[in-house]
Amino acid sequence: MIKIAIFSDVHGNLPALEAVLEDIERKGADQIYCLGDLVDFAPWSNEVIDLIRKHKIPCLMGNHDERVAFDLDILPLAKHSEEETAARTLAIDHTKKILTQTNKDYLASLPRQIKLNFGKTHEPNLLLVHGSVRDNEEYIYDDHDTADLKQMLQIEQANVLVMGHTHLPYIRKILADENASPNLVLVNCGSVGRSKETGGLASYCMLTIDEEEIGAEIIRLQYQKEKTITAIRKSKIPDFYANFLNR
Repeated sequence: MIKIAIFSDVHGNLPALEAVLEDIERKGADQIYCLGDLVDFAPWSNEVIDLIRKHKIPCLMGNHDERVAFDLDILPLAKHSEEETAARTLAIDHTKKILTQTNKDYLASLPRQIKLNFGKTHEPNLLLVHGSVRDNEEYIYDDHDTADLKQMLQIEQANVLVMGHTHLPYIRKILADENASPNLVLVNCGSVGRSKETGGLASYCMLTIDEEEIGAEIIRLQYQKEKTITAIRKSKIPDFYANFLNR
């Protein structure tokens, strides 16, 4: 049996990342992957990248990583209020200023997908993305159209898809029909550093893969949230993000 830990959306929250990595180590994962968005919204973007690199964790390029690495324009999102739009712009601009060139180069080098196969008799064709197979900005929620999901995974020749980006974890299974071969498993591992779930716990997923099946579990953890809240308030990052964590 292979145990694979996957996490996403750290967003500069070092205490949350440390809690997740400690739990992954306790659980004895064989492999660890990160789905991106290492930066923005908490004050430790450089430290988060340094820790990911220290542990040699394979990582994808999230949409925030891409925006900072390539100094892309910050476009407003329709779902955001005026307050959040203003805070988001200030927070991303702050990250662009404080991130080291070495870490910007690292973010720019990250891939957009990782595909993994396991064994000769049981190959889940596990695909890791940040947002979707099409775009790291696309949100795939748990009620996403089934036909579209099947088409995406058929094109990619994958039957297990693990994502982040929405900050809302879920596990969804789509049973094979007469015209499909394997069952499909979709997992959103949630967010390490900026969960949108009630309680705001850090989350990640653990996959277990053997010759018979693929198991998935969402793991939620307490972390030193007050440390992050205090650090945001003492930094140039808008208090909007401290208030978000304190809700």
